[in-house]
Amino acid sequence: MSALLLALIAGAVVGLALGALGGGGSVLAVPALIYLLGFTPAAATTAGLIIVTATSLTALYAHARTGNVRWRAGALFAAAGLLPAAAAGAAASRLPQPVLTAAFAAVAALAAVTMLRPGRTRPDPTATGSTGPTGPDPTAPGPTATDPAVGGARPAKAAGTGAGLGALTGLLGVGGGFLAVPALVTVLAFEMRAAVGTSLLVISTNALAALATRGATTAGVDWTVVGPFTGAAILGAWDGRRLAAKVTGPLLQRTFALVLLAVAAFMLIDALT
Repeated sequence: MSALLLALIAGAVVGLALGALGGGGSVLAVPALIYLLGFTPAAATTAGLIIVTATSLTALYAHARTGNVRWRAGALFAAAGLLPAAAAGAAASRLPQPVLTAAFAAVAALAAVTMLRPGRTRPDPTATGSTGPTGPDPTAPGPTATDPAVGGARPAKAAGTGAGLGALTGLLGVGGGFLAVPALVTVLAFEMRAAVGTSLLVISTNALAALATRGATTAGVDWTVVGPFTGAAILGAWDGRRLAAKVTGPLLQRTFALVLLAVAAFMLIDALT
């Protein structure tokens, strides 16, 4: 099977997961680039950042149109992650490949466990007014001016969370939506639609900061693979939204989490052997 066809299939699967679950699909991009398309872990994390940036910016535009982005609070949250994202992005190219692989496997496992735990931090894309990364339901009302944003948050805790998310994005090339949305809900007391929309601002900012420090590795990116992968991911996210309307959110979430656990186990074994 050609690299182009594999890139299109993998991109569509990543986009499908993103569109159906409202986050987390980017965690599949790096393993796909490594094990299906032959990228090194360092090159895969750089390519993953490109894919995450393009998909997140597209989704951010759609969310902003319906008022689901808290620009001020999101900018403050993202600002705390800029330097950690840039520093981690610069450090990633200097780390041994098995270390990067093992670290990514640990984060993938964390994402899977987070999705499997019952709680209020994961949106149900099938619910009225829910949103996915390709844009919210245009019939859903946007957040009101009285929604809590920063008032109930502890600035130090918010800054620490933003910094940690930035470092994760820079080091491993993941968007971190599976962590950003719960953090915005619990730390900044956002309602879910605003958390999903604002997380895209945070993710896009962190990913761009990390990319800025990877000049050498971005120059060597195989655009004949990354370009189609990114395009398929953006288009696949639209199909993900349609899938979410037909299948219950919890079932999709559990299925994705189990797949992610399997990927994490495979990558950890590969790093240790």
